[in-house]
Amino acid sequence: MSEAVSKYDVGILKQERKELFDDLYNGRIPKRVPITIKVNNDFGMQYVGMDTIDVQWHPAKMEEAADAICRDFFSDTNPFGSRRYPAFYQFMGAKTFVMGSNGFLQHPESQGMYVEDYDDFIRNPYDCLIEKILPRLYTALDTDSSNKAIVMAIGMTAQKDDYATAAAIKKKMNEKYGYFEPPANSAGNAVFAPYDFIADNLRGFTGISMDIRRCPEKVIAACEVVTPMLIKRGISKNPNLMGDCYVPLHMAPYMREKDFEKFYWPTFKKFVEGVMDSGQGISFFCENDWSRYLDYLLELPKGIRMRFEYGDPKLIKEKLGKKHIISGFYPLSLLKTGTREQCIDKAKELMDILAPGGRYYFDVDKVLATYEGGKENYIAVLDFVHEYGRY
Repeated sequence: MSEAVSKYDVGILKQERKELFDDLYNGRIPKRVPITIKVNNDFGMQYVGMDTIDVQWHPAKMEEAADAICRDFFSDTNPFGSRRYPAFYQFMGAKTFVMGSNGFLQHPESQGMYVEDYDDFIRNPYDCLIEKILPRLYTALDTDSSNKAIVMAIGMTAQKDDYATAAAIKKKMNEKYGYFEPPANSAGNAVFAPYDFIADNLRGFTGISMDIRRCPEKVIAACEVVTPMLIKRGISKNPNLMGDCYVPLHMAPYMREKDFEKFYWPTFKKFVEGVMDSGQGISFFCENDWSRYLDYLLELPKGIRMRFEYGDPKLIKEKLGKKHIISGFYPLSLLKTGTREQCIDKAKELMDILAPGGRYYFDVDKVLATYEGGKENYIAVLDFVHEYGRY
């Protein structure tokens, strides 16, 4: 989108986009292939030449970057935004996300739960989280109960303020560019699958990989005990098919299939069914290659939005395309290294495979995290998809 659209055009676009996603999510073939891309704050700040460290601490300054991204990159949903801002993490003494010298939040492997904590966690996960795990992951909470409450209140206030600022910018961009918006209070939750929650937030990749050998039944029990908590977290205040619960799937491709079937799958399936039983829309980011698990994904309730990083798009379309909604596959790296013609040819190749019959929206294989060039190619691809993707 080379320039801001007029108010008249915005109204037309907004209605068109509402119809696009209503058709997509309800199993009908839309007027054209919807486009949903996402760039994070780091990309946006680099794109307009901002000081990443300064702006991360002053989210109101991100409006310039947001407007530039929305102006230049065509998408049917708002492409700009991040779920994390540094004030909360630094104030809380977080080990989970740490600001690097380059101004980017980094996610080092951290271990908040020790192997000897499993029994306590299984007996009472809430108390164990509050009393043991959170103070290890957020060092400012390693204090007496009265000070802990004060620290938590200040940290949450900082986070709430940053989110409110970001939400105001997003609302302004939605109004200016006519993006599709889900019903109020029906989207925004990001939730881990139970096994991923234990692995990524509590035990770490190394710890969980050892645990499934030395205490397998405790890992299973821990996954089971967090499942109701995660279902509750995944259901928005206003559950709606047009809304979204975002689930980034991580550990499965790094597991043996027999371990996946034993440790990952049972509570993952229960979690997904629990969220969707409420009427809540749900989306996955299938990190790495999920080809071994397509038959499992086919067992899940219909209409899940699945963005794939890697895999054979033809096989995945054949396996899942009549039940679920598919996206991804487009290699972000090609936009940085390929010619304009190569980039457009790849988009055409994927659309010719994935678009027939509907249940497809265009997105790349991963979020744009840092700006390393490729602007012209990306814009050309999005413009091509917008025109070529008409049914």
